Amino acid sequence: MKFSTALTSLLLIPLLTGEVLGAATLSDRARGGKNKGGNKGAGAAQNSTATAAANSTAAAGAAAANNTAAAGAAAANNTAAAGAGAAAANSTAAANTTVLANNGAGNNNNNNGNPQTSTTLNPGVICQGFAQNGQQTPVAGQVASLTSTNNFINFCLTVNKPLTNGQQVKGGSCNPAPMGVIAASTNMPSSKFVSPVNGQNFQPNTAFNIQMAVNNLQTGNFVNAQANYYSAPQQVNAQGNIIGHTHFTVQAIPSFTSTTPLDSSVFAFFKGVNGAAQNGVVSEAVTAGLPAGTYRVCSINTDANHTPCLVAVAQHGSLDDCVYFSVGGNNNNVFAGNGAAGNAAGAAGNATGAAGAAGNAAGAAGAAAGAAGAANNATGAAGAANNATGAAGAAGNATSSAAAASTAAAGKGGKGAGAKGNGGRKAGGRRVQSRLGRDY
Repeated sequence: MKFSTALTSLLLIPLLTGEVLGAATLSDRARGGKNKGGNKGAGAAQNSTATAAANSTAAAGAAAANNTAAAGAAAANNTAAAGAGAAAANSTAAANTTVLANNGAGNNNNNNGNPQTSTTLNPGVICQGFAQNGQQTPVAGQVASLTSTNNFINFCLTVNKPLTNGQQVKGGSCNPAPMGVIAASTNMPSSKFVSPVNGQNFQPNTAFNIQMAVNNLQTGNFVNAQANYYSAPQQVNAQGNIIGHTHFTVQAIPSFTSTTPLDSSVFAFFKGVNGAAQNGVVSEAVTAGLPAGTYRVCSINTDANHTPCLVAVAQHGSLDDCVYFSVGGNNNNVFAGNGAAGNAAGAAGNATGAAGAAGNAAGAAGAAAGAAGAANNATGAAGAANNATGAAGAAGNATSSAAAASTAAAGKGGKGAGAKGNGGRKAGGRRVQSRLGRDY
């Protein structure tokens, strides 16, 4: 297009120039014919002037034509560039429209249709609830949540922290990776130590095994902790159990009765358990044993990228377990404390026990004495009863004596009557005397 316009202009220029020159020549001839002779010089001058003017006009025309051609070419170029920009804009708009329309169906971005390589947030995964701060139904002491209308995808730009980027950043970092699949409430992990058990004692610096039973965790899955720490979302297996592993951490404690929080950066033993559970139990050996002391061993159950397990509900039992054990301690007094304090407490307990035993003996003796007293009292009661019986017997004897005396007196009276009877017998005859004597 640019070359055609220029050529057309160039072709037209000679024609226009010829027409101007031709007109000037005819005019000069007409004047020369009328002024034969005297005006020939003037006609020649006029011809020169006309020729110069024509040439100037031709040059100006050519310059104008060239300028017009250049402007036309520039305009054409600008128009083409604008058209290309519009096309690009239309392509981008079309791509975005496709993303919105597909809403996660697969062909939803300009990265070969793969949403996992797209840098555009798909509207289908935006959580509308994230825009709410939770204070619609406030509870005493409840604080407002952060809010977002784009799933916090650029949250780490709001804090002055380096990105986690798969690293264990000791100074703290910000992690943009999503949490991932949250385990259902029916698939929450749980664990319980098999060995040690609470209060168990081990010999100092002697190897022993830590064993723990675990449910609802597909153990034995771990990634590179130096390059992929917290770098991927949590995943679950076909049964809905978290794909991950566990860790054992042992810390020394002042005593079993200590209530002081421990320093989490200090531990006596730590091991990520890489092996899968055997018959539901994971194991790890403490090959060098531990120095004498009192200890706590706890589990840290995580997903494959070392993120603590995430579950569906807030109200649940602990996903991990802890037990307390001793090394080089006295099993009989292991929960009383360590060292001199433990021994003192044990001695005091023994003394108290001895005093209690003495008290029990004294009580037994008192009980025996009381039993003897009760027996004496019973004997005394029996004696009193006997005394009462004796008194009654004495009274009976007295009554008997009185009766005997009365009988004797009566006998004496009868005797007198008998005498009188004898007298009567003497007066009345022998037969009467003989009969009365036999009746009495």
